[in-house]
Amino acid sequence: DALAFASAPESPMAQMLLQTPGVKLLEFGQAQAYSRRLPFLSSVTLPRGVADLARDVPAHDVALIAPTTSLLAREGMHPALVQLFAQAAGKIHGAPGWISGTGHFPTPQSTEFPLAREADRYYRSGPPLLQRYLPFWLANLVDRMWVVLFSIIAVLIPLSRIVPPLYRFRVRSRVFRWYRQLRQIEARIDSDGADAAGLLAELDRLEAKTAEITLPLSYTDELYALRGNIAMVRARLVQTRASSAVD
Repeated sequence: DALAFASAPESPMAQMLLQTPGVKLLEFGQAQAYSRRLPFLSSVTLPRGVADLARDVPAHDVALIAPTTSLLAREGMHPALVQLFAQAAGKIHGAPGWISGTGHFPTPQSTEFPLAREADRYYRSGPPLLQRYLPFWLANLVDRMWVVLFSIIAVLIPLSRIVPPLYRFRVRSRVFRWYRQLRQIEARIDSDGADAAGLLAELDRLEAKTAEITLPLSYTDELYALRGNIAMVRARLVQTRASSAVD
């Protein structure tokens, strides 16, 4: 009688059968041929004494064939989950066993189904570099958005040269807008029949408005320059008014 079943060699049933008197493990002399003809089969060797060193079970190396167990995912599954499954399979099945060394499983070899692109990437390069330093969700987001980020950076580089001048112009325009009114007042000082009292009142209103201007600290020199120019026009107006009174 013969019994054929697929199981991990470390399973309780396999160990029990190996230790049972009268039960022998059948060796596949054509294991290599099977693996060549049937891609889903692999030729493996069960080392001598691996089941029981003391009793030397099995008594010699045994050539066996092993079917490939595939981890399948639906075609529409999110690529991030595919990669996560591949990483989890590596942690679960990567330990050494009776017929495999450390890291031998999972493997992209001897599979009947096309390998997902994300799984192939994991087997070739390992986990993405970012996942070694960042949480999975953040690393995956950055890894998938690098094209978008590159496009954004390509746009930001020219903007970085345009925005600062625009910002400076915008800030300085809060001050420069009042120079037109100041020049108009100054131009009327020397005109015939100028109302000195009225011009002083306009200067007072202008100065009150400049007191409400808020600027970043690095641009306050522009504000003080405006106030200084207002004071200069005021002094000239007072001097002209005094000269007119003397005449």
